[in-house]
Amino acid sequence: MEQQMTTFFTELRSLVEVESPTEDLEACTRALDLTTSIMERHLTIAPQFFDEGGRPILWWGSREPRVLILAHIDTVWPHGSYQPLWREEGDQIFAPGIFDMKAGLLQAIYAVAGISNAHETIAIAVTTDEEVGSQTSREFIKRHAAISHAVLILEASLDGKVKIGRKGTSMYQITVDGLAAHAGLEPENGVNATTEIAHIITQLAALEVPEFGTTVVPTTLRSGTTTNTVPAQAVLDIDSRSFLHAEMVRVEVALHALKPIHSKAKITVTGGINRPPLELASTAELYEKLEAVASRMGVGPIGAASVGGASDGNFAAAVGAKVLDGLGALGGGAHAPHEHILRSSVAPRIELLREFIKELA
Repeated sequence: MEQQMTTFFTELRSLVEVESPTEDLEACTRALDLTTSIMERHLTIAPQFFDEGGRPILWWGSREPRVLILAHIDTVWPHGSYQPLWREEGDQIFAPGIFDMKAGLLQAIYAVAGISNAHETIAIAVTTDEEVGSQTSREFIKRHAAISHAVLILEASLDGKVKIGRKGTSMYQITVDGLAAHAGLEPENGVNATTEIAHIITQLAALEVPEFGTTVVPTTLRSGTTTNTVPAQAVLDIDSRSFLHAEMVRVEVALHALKPIHSKAKITVTGGINRPPLELASTAELYEKLEAVASRMGVGPIGAASVGGASDGNFAAAVGAKVLDGLGALGGGAHAPHEHILRSSVAPRIELLREFIKELA
């Protein structure tokens, strides 16, 4: 095991040192090429590349899996923005994308490598656009999740806990068109888009329901052209999230029902639900099985949490798949300057994941 872990951390370092920000398709492809080499060293068959909407997806294993493992290789870190690329302090290893989620991907490969005939019932899919909402890979994920008995998401854990709930995400843009006029000479002849958008912003808080984790957050706002002109247009971006799909639909209906204060102002709402929520109904069965496996191994309880961020598990749950998320690395600092994993947690997590996959497959 000691030699295996030495190899693991050598491979992990090589993986994070191939920086792979989502927007750099060439860099993501290089990271997938390295992942291919790692898979070929540890797994019984070679992976395949698929093109989905102009972006590559790496697939290993059964084309009709009982267990589908989802991971992504892209990160939020632009080239050179996280320095140094690898730093160790005691049990912590700091690197860009190590926690979200290159360590989790490598842990999955090592876990599957210890299962005989794994390629007959298990698949690993590695995408390259998760950090920007899986715009090109989501249909691929949904197609394959729909025919799988269990979908495991190797996103990072929350202090070791798996994730049994994730908020769904919606993105909206509200445009208010008014009428320009001279702000000093004849403001009464204008229709002030800034004033209109301000009224809308004050209404958004009323749509929130803390009980269900429903948030409706105004984010970026652009309005006006010059300091002495009544603004003819204002554009507001909104990030809305909830643990319940019904809540997300309610917010969407409410936004489309907004009315202007001034009769000549025009409101246009675009956008919609980006990711549906990952609800407890989709995760309860697999979580119960995980805790049973952990108990047999003498390492439980693992624990579970619901979180605000979304993942590809949201898409899998939307097509009826049984899902469990947060099975990846232990550590912290996702998307932050202190992103890291805990070295000592890797081997036990690989063993737990291996036994869990064997139970499901």
